[in-house]
Parts: sequence; structure tokens; C-alpha cells
Amino acid sequence: MIVAQNLTKRFGRHLAVDSLNFEITRGHVVGILGPNGAGKSTTLRMITGFLPPSAGSVQVDGLDVSRHWKAVRQRIGFLAESAPLYSEMRVSEYLTFRSRLFGLSRSERHKAIDRAIAQCQILEVRRRPINQLSKGYRQRVGLAATLLHDPPLLILDEPTVGLDPSQIREFRSLIRNLAGSHTILLSTHILPEVELTCDRVILIAGGRIRGQGTISELQQQASSVSRYVVETDTAKAERAVASIPAVAQVQAKRLDSTWYRLTVTAKCEQDDLRESISRALSEVKSITRELHRQSPTLEHLFVHMVEGSETSEPPKTPETLQKTASKNGQDGSS
Repeated sequence: MIVAQNLTKRFGRHLAVDSLNFEITRGHVVGILGPNGAGKSTTLRMITGFLPPSAGSVQVDGLDVSRHWKAVRQRIGFLAESAPLYSEMRVSEYLTFRSRLFGLSRSERHKAIDRAIAQCQILEVRRRPINQLSKGYRQRVGLAATLLHDPPLLILDEPTVGLDPSQIREFRSLIRNLAGSHTILLSTHILPEVELTCDRVILIAGGRIRGQGTISELQQQASSVSRYVVETDTAKAERAVASIPAVAQVQAKRLDSTWYRLTVTAKCEQDDLRESISRALSEVKSITRELHRQSPTLEHLFVHMVEGSETSEPPKTPETLQKTASKNGQDGSS
């Protein structure tokens, strides 16, 4: 459904999106996950044809967006973070207005509106003014409007921002129900949204792809990102632990007048470092009341990749990750 090749966007001297390469298969729910300012919204705007790329290309449903932007937009339903609703209109009036913009005939409009209302579960509010609806219902109305012309591709930019937990669960359920009949591209900075909603994930930081794959594939990658928690009675422990060659980062926090907590991040593909950390602490005559290894999670991988975005390291693609994994498996290198 979507093929991006070396997709790049510059704003003056600022490189917002740097040579993105990815493919999104029909019928899947794919999440673009990254911190604020990572380049997610800029990427979505290039996919929809709203922004022209500075370099590279993107295709939607086999059509080059730059050359066939009008046909591409007919295949896309786009929901922005704040749905562009006319609050003085009733829900049914607004959906009728939007269906006319899509060029639907009278008979097509009635069928499309009834279908969208059913899909988004807003039948009970169809005659109410939009300004009387909760944030959750307004997002549903916005989603219904994107479905009126039955587009094969839905693009949702931070769709759950501002919703309460129950509204988030309901909206997540709507997305899952639409999967299969639509390809869904979901942009968010909220990690649980991706884990509970998406089939595949593209991790973006600093305008570059830092990793991509299924949730299970990324969780396997997360197992290579190890963290340790240490509580000790001396400030010298931070420097001692940081001097261990296999340690990537140490963050120290003073708990009280006596105790410090160190959060230790190991470099990728390292063996258990608890013995090395224990030896380093003993060398500075530290009293240690806690030392444990945290279970690796997708959050650890995400944070690790975001931290790595400050370096000049090239972006990680499925091919490079697979080659690295194969090499490590063959020769045992780290």
C-alpha cells in the first residue's frame, strides 16, 4: 500500500526527515513511533501529498504521490490530531457536508453516512451538535468523516491525544475493527498504543528510522538492551561503574543523605554485567544494598534508540539488523 524510498524533507538547513525507506502491506495496522519532533507528522504529510519531499519518493497504492497526488488523496482518509470539525453543526449535517466534498451522489451519501456511523458507533449522537460531544465522540466523528469515501488507506496522526483511558480503549477497539478492510498508518509517541494496536512498528528518532518490524521482532531486539539498578552509599560508584568497557551509560540519582541510585545501561549484545558491576563497587569500598537486572522491554529498546539518535550512527533497517544478528550468531561477536 505504501512504499517510501529515500524519503527526505528539509526546511532550510534543518533536516527533518532523513532518507526513510519502508514498505507497508495492505490490511495491516502499522505504527510510526517516535518522540515529539522526530519527523512523524512531516512523514505523514509527504505520504498524503500535502508536503513535497526534498528528495526520494513515496508511492501509495502503486501511484507516485508527487505525480498523481489527486488520485492518491482519493485513496486516503486522514485524521489529524485535532479533527477539523464544525462545532455548530449536528453530526449528521457535518457528515453530509463532508460526503459532498468527496463528490458522492445523494444515494451514495446516505449509504456512506450510515456505514460510517455504524463503524464508529456514533448512532446515538448523530442528531446532536458537535460542540455538545465529549472529546472521545468528537474523535469518532472525525474518524467517521475520513471513512465516507471508503478509502483503502487510513492515516491517523496522534488520534488518542487528550482522551481519557476509557476513551482510548474504545478508540483502540475501533481501529482494530477497521483493520483488514483498511490499511491503517498510526502516528504516535505513546508506546502502549503501538503495543496494543499495531501489527508492525517503525521507530523514528532524529528524522531517521532506528528500527522496524513486528512487535515480537522488536521485543527480541529489546532483549539485547540490558539495564541494571544499583543502590550504593558512595558517589564514587558512578565513575567506577561507568569505567566498565561494556557499560554504555550510567545515570545517578541521590536518594537521601546516604544512598545513591544508579541506572546502568549496557552496550548491545553484552553478557550479564552484575559480576563486573559488583567488582567495580568493591574497588571503591561501596556498601551495596541493591543490584538487579531489569527485564528488557520494548520501552527499553525505544529509549535506547532515541538516545542513539544523537549520534552519527546510520539508521537501522531490517536488513542491517538481520545481518548483525546472523553475524553474531555465527562468530559469537558482540
